Amino acid sequence: MFRYDLLTYLESYLTEERKQRFLEVLQKRTKHITVAVEDVYQLHNTSAIIRSCDVFGIQDLHVIEDRFGKRLDKNIAMGAEQWVDVYRYQTTADCISKLKDDGYQIIATTPHNDSSLLHDFFPTEKSAIFFGTEKEGLSEEVMKQADGFLKIPMVGFSESLNVSVSAAIIIQQLAQKVRDSNLNWQLTDIEILNKQLDWTKKSIKDVQGIIKRYRSE
Repeated sequence: MFRYDLLTYLESYLTEERKQRFLEVLQKRTKHITVAVEDVYQLHNTSAIIRSCDVFGIQDLHVIEDRFGKRLDKNIAMGAEQWVDVYRYQTTADCISKLKDDGYQIIATTPHNDSSLLHDFFPTEKSAIFFGTEKEGLSEEVMKQADGFLKIPMVGFSESLNVSVSAAIIIQQLAQKVRDSNLNWQLTDIEILNKQLDWTKKSIKDVQGIIKRYRSE
């Protein structure tokens, strides 16, 4: 009950509009679909993917930093990442292992001919959608361990899209399919409570001082 009591206390520092907005957003958030990006070099693309996750209601993003390391930590633009949970991994194997342990099927985005077309794919199972580097695409490791393959149908001369554009299209389509379905796609009550508390803390200046005073009362 401590988290609930603390949330109630901290919410007194928020406007009613702010509290209601958090609840409205969380009612449409999902972990049924999650997104993983592998060694995306252009930092603005990672930032754009984070924004797409937020806009279209995906709560978790997994970032593999094998080749480019901690460059992302200081360069992702402030904003949407405070509303999306970003998990970082040093290797692709670590990321895939964690996601599979959490019950996700691995779906690799690739223009290969044997890939499912986006409009034909429905994520009945919990699905982790993997996006690769701008030039080389996904690593061989992802391709070997993938449970399925997905592509956006294209009818023009160009054979590829910018990774952040591809991610936005796929995230929007899959998130909408899930929300329109009868799947148990929403966050659990405890997940909602935890995010309410997290977002509330991020919305209050000197929140640690306020929490310290609350604990001493």
